[in-house]
Amino acid sequence: ERKVEDTCVKCGRCLSACDFGAIASDFTTRPLECTFCLSCKDVCPKNSIKFVSRWNDIKEKVSDSKLQPFYARRSFLVGVIGAAGTGTAMAAGIKPERSKYANSFPMRPPGSVPEDVFRSKCIRCGECLKACPVNILQPTGMELGIDGLWTPVVKNEFTGCQPFCNNCGQVCPTGAIRALPLEEKRAARIGLAEVDKSTCLPHCRKEQCGLCVDECTVAGYNALEYIRISIEYDNRGMPIADSGFLAPVLIEEKCVGCGLCQAKCYAANVSVLRSKSTKDEKELNLLDKSAIVVKTGLGKEDRIIRGSYKQLQAERINKKQQQLQAVPQNDYLPDFLR
Repeated sequence: ERKVEDTCVKCGRCLSACDFGAIASDFTTRPLECTFCLSCKDVCPKNSIKFVSRWNDIKEKVSDSKLQPFYARRSFLVGVIGAAGTGTAMAAGIKPERSKYANSFPMRPPGSVPEDVFRSKCIRCGECLKACPVNILQPTGMELGIDGLWTPVVKNEFTGCQPFCNNCGQVCPTGAIRALPLEEKRAARIGLAEVDKSTCLPHCRKEQCGLCVDECTVAGYNALEYIRISIEYDNRGMPIADSGFLAPVLIEEKCVGCGLCQAKCYAANVSVLRSKSTKDEKELNLLDKSAIVVKTGLGKEDRIIRGSYKQLQAERINKKQQQLQAVPQNDYLPDFLR
């Protein structure tokens, strides 16, 4: 428990340092809000704040109020969701034991440590959810089991992880999400985009579309580029200029799984008001789902406790370049030029 000794001089530094509203106006503790981040202890000039066993006998500061308010955020999680989740799990025969994560690949925020460590470190404080400027981070329900309840996952159907933001790691009090510099965060792979050639408009020869490529280029990742498909040829067997379609392909070693491409495709081709002509405007859902989707799994995400994500990305790019150099150049020529 967080305890305050009677040596407290009421300087107020702990109040300023606490990001969770866990310190009352009289500098005593609001237990349901405290996440044991130790920030208040670090700034106390008198070393009056202790994190000790609840049975530790110290000369504790007397609270101005005998009754602490019942604060909503964590009390709701602990009281309502916890009780409901436990009841549901018991009814379903689920044991509240730590599960195996070998086949579990939830998409976690950039900089998240490996899944087993993440679940042990994450205290479900919700700070990363509040700090996300585009609400791409959402709390889980029971789909990840009891020990995954209320942990943050990335939901990029409607928006992508912004390249200018590293807020989630900066506010995480336990290190479940590493506090990465922006250039490291931009290299942290949380998933890998996949283009569905059976639904992508240019790959299906339906119409030109390069929204995903444009979005990735503007973000500075440059992980998508065009190839020309369905090229037409003249009677001499030479390609006709500008024939066919420019279709997007993924450069895997550069992709970090931000989801900006997926969100753009969804907004433009699934959920928005499109018109066939200026005279006939109507809601036209061209696709049932985004034609480019970020997926997680083995080899599709980087989750390291320490070390550089930029170095991992550089190693992937270098390895790919070496592979390309080892392949004869003619293998890249189109059939009519071989």
